[in-house]
Amino acid sequence: MALTVVDAGVVIGVLAGHDAHHPRAKEALAAARDRGDRLVLPASAYAEVLVGPRRAGGEAADVVDRFLDAVPISIAPIDRRAAAHAAELRGRHRSLRLPDALVIAVAIELGADRLVTTDSAWPDVAVRVEVLR
Repeated sequence: MALTVVDAGVVIGVLAGHDAHHPRAKEALAAARDRGDRLVLPASAYAEVLVGPRRAGGEAADVVDRFLDAVPISIAPIDRRAAAHAAELRGRHRSLRLPDALVIAVAIELGADRLVTTDSAWPDVAVRVEVLR
């Protein structure tokens, strides 16, 4: 079974029908599920996904959790090793934001087969990055 790490933009893209990445994000998750991949969302990306729903209030955050459970997409913790790896990536690539470095570091630390993102500005890293356009 392959491991696919997803970035926040992919989950947001699926959940927000008006998002520019909605069709490709849905396709990417469906393809991963069809392949039988295990899907993982780093805890830092999970927090990013929840910002809008928390602002909206009501049951919006619950919708996110129900979606993650239904797919299923598990949440990967950010441990000391992944945090140090993210700092190293951030130090080497000045244009890389820390939230993105954390996602990449988790993917590398977990030995992911692929990392799916909507961000085309990421540097080349030691994991296959699939950018949704």
